[in-house]
Amino acid sequence: MSEEQTFEQMLDASFKTIHTGEVVEGTVIDVKPEEAVLNIGYKSDGVLTRSEYTNDNSVDLTEKLNVGDKIEVKVLKVNDNEGQVVLSYKKLALDRGNKKIEDAFNNKTVLTAPVTQVLSGGICVVVEGVRVFIPASLVSDTYEKDLNKYLDQEIDFVITEYNPRRRRYIGDRKQLLVAQREELQKELFSKLQVGDVVEGTVKNITDFGAFVDLGGADGLLHISEMSWGRVENPKKVFKVGEKLNVLVKDINGKKIALSLKFPDQNPWIDAETKFAIGNIVSGKVARMADFGAFVELEPGIDALLHVSQISREHIEKPSDVLKIGDEVTAKIVDFNPENNKISLSVKALKADEERAKREAEKAAKAAAEGDEEAVTVDIDALIARQAAEEDAE
Repeated sequence: MSEEQTFEQMLDASFKTIHTGEVVEGTVIDVKPEEAVLNIGYKSDGVLTRSEYTNDNSVDLTEKLNVGDKIEVKVLKVNDNEGQVVLSYKKLALDRGNKKIEDAFNNKTVLTAPVTQVLSGGICVVVEGVRVFIPASLVSDTYEKDLNKYLDQEIDFVITEYNPRRRRYIGDRKQLLVAQREELQKELFSKLQVGDVVEGTVKNITDFGAFVDLGGADGLLHISEMSWGRVENPKKVFKVGEKLNVLVKDINGKKIALSLKFPDQNPWIDAETKFAIGNIVSGKVARMADFGAFVELEPGIDALLHVSQISREHIEKPSDVLKIGDEVTAKIVDFNPENNKISLSVKALKADEERAKREAEKAAKAAAEGDEEAVTVDIDALIARQAAEEDAE
């Protein structure tokens, strides 16, 4: 009997001693969909159930583990009711995740992890089994209306709160983006100059203009600088994410004013020839005021049709006889190249037409009465007037 005890003692001594909470390496000797059996060098084999391998109850362990695989696990119980050792892979990963998060918190280390969940107040990432919450306000350096675009993406962040007792781990991605943007901003301002044409991306659109990301800083493209023509609604002209080549109009500190009104495309360059005094022109009513209507002769060139020049009859205000979009034909009565101002007159055009009509009637009457000299004079005058108008056009 004593020899048998001695043999049992010798057999027990050949196995290593393990304790609850210890991390051991095991070799898979059998695997089923719901559990795996591991040889851990102890007198009893260890059992790793699916629930202690992962939180996903749909996982088939035969697809994750193979006989002969070596895996590190944590000992939960040295001897369960069936004389087996209960193991956990999930808790070991959790411990390591906690340690990694603690070190990252203490050392301000940047972590990278996939976004596994999007909530109403933020997003969740998982670091080796540990869930870290990043509030919506700390996800980006700009307002994000829809956080779903981050789902399944790997993102960089830092840990700003570490409380293992409450299992509260808070991450911050925003401060990394802010720091990165500051570096890009320094680089941008070191080389950016007024007059440069640079590429940017439309970041935000408002009623008064669009903010364009130049790669480190945003520039404002004011509505008045979007075109040589008139822009009523920027949201109908541009889209967020659109690429633009913009002109740097002004730099004031960190404020950048942008423009799409390139000098070589200025419609006023040859306007003095096209819109000389006396020319007859046509355009559409673009906007109105109590004192007159502004007629767009071509994109970027508006002319004023004063209320007193709309008709020979008295008109209180332009809207009594005109509306936006109406086609107007008028005579140019003034051109101010210094201020880019053109004045029109329908009244003067009508007066010219009536004068030409009277002269034609007078010439026809003279011809009927046989006054050849008068006819010649009147016809010559009419031809000369028409020729002058054609030259002006």
